[in-house]
Amino acid sequence: MNIHEYQAKAVLRAFGVPIAAGFPAFTAEEAVEGARKLGGPLWVVKSQIHAGGRGKGRFKEATAGDKGGVRLAKSVDEVNTFAGQMLGATLVTVQTGPHGKQVNRLYIEDGATIDKELYLSALVDRQKSRVAFVLSTEGGVNIEEVAHHTPEKIHSFAVDPATGIMPHHGRAAARALALTGDLAKQTESLIAKLYAAFLAKDMSMLEINPLIVMSNGQLRVLDAKVSFDDNALYRHPDIAALRDESEEDAKEIEASKHDLNYVALEGSIGCMVNGAGLAMATMDIIKLYGESPANFLDVGGGASKDKVTAAFKIITADPNVKGILVNIFGGIMRCDIIAEGVIAAVKEVGLKVPLVVRLEGTNVDLGKKIIRESGLNVIPADDLDDAAQKIVNAVKKGQTV
Repeated sequence: MNIHEYQAKAVLRAFGVPIAAGFPAFTAEEAVEGARKLGGPLWVVKSQIHAGGRGKGRFKEATAGDKGGVRLAKSVDEVNTFAGQMLGATLVTVQTGPHGKQVNRLYIEDGATIDKELYLSALVDRQKSRVAFVLSTEGGVNIEEVAHHTPEKIHSFAVDPATGIMPHHGRAAARALALTGDLAKQTESLIAKLYAAFLAKDMSMLEINPLIVMSNGQLRVLDAKVSFDDNALYRHPDIAALRDESEEDAKEIEASKHDLNYVALEGSIGCMVNGAGLAMATMDIIKLYGESPANFLDVGGGASKDKVTAAFKIITADPNVKGILVNIFGGIMRCDIIAEGVIAAVKEVGLKVPLVVRLEGTNVDLGKKIIRESGLNVIPADDLDDAAQKIVNAVKKGQTV
């Protein structure tokens, strides 16, 4: 689960991380009120969306100007003007895609005089089963570009969970960021606090870009992006309450209510598969034959008829779907359950696009019999290769049901 920058900073501030004062705002009036509380003389007006690259982004609406989604205001009047331009406008960044995201909230923050911009992040290193820190002196830019052009400027280390953060971790971080003296001591303290927050809140990713050195010689977290492990949210009702569903795909929200593993994509073929590995293989073979998947959807090994019905409804709710491929290998999952769920969903929501069904495994004959006797216009397939070719051909021909 992702949260907004101002929410991430509030979480980190509770662990003693150096954060500037700031206030969220949902209206221009609230932005002005926040600016007056901060006092100035510089304020930063930040669009709050779940995407990076806001400062370099551009608004679709001409009234929003061409100054990006993060702006420096030198007066309360400027804060008011920027807030009026940005709220309700659609911000397009490298991470939103061409459609962009509507800005529904802002963050008004104290300005800072910056001497250096650095990069720092923490994430789960699954190969080592440890929390790893990634650091670079090249802050304020896309870390992917740094990795591609100057990989020697990226440093990392992992923390042994048996010992937790030790003094040598802080020293390693300071060396990686080329900080000495008092700034090195601040870095040691910061690393310890970030690690404590990461573990305490079950984060899956914490990115600070940039971490700045101010003209007064103090470190400050200028931007923060935090993601949490969805499977651990039951332990953190305070974090779960921060969820902003307006930033999420409505289909993904609906899928989460039915415990379905669903991710919306931009292709034309809806997929319903059991097992993440098989789902990935299904997506790959669709690409192989010249089309793109509209989603990743794993119904799991023990799905019920109702769960399968819900999954089918979510797929058909996507207007970009021009065909549907159901690919089930029945182990724990029974093919007859899949068949019953698909039929129930089709009868409820209708079927206007080609549907290819490939069943194999437990109760496969019964599953095929149920579909065959349903009277539905379903295209059967013998194996995955056959299924992929049939659905791609049907979509390319523009078949309808």
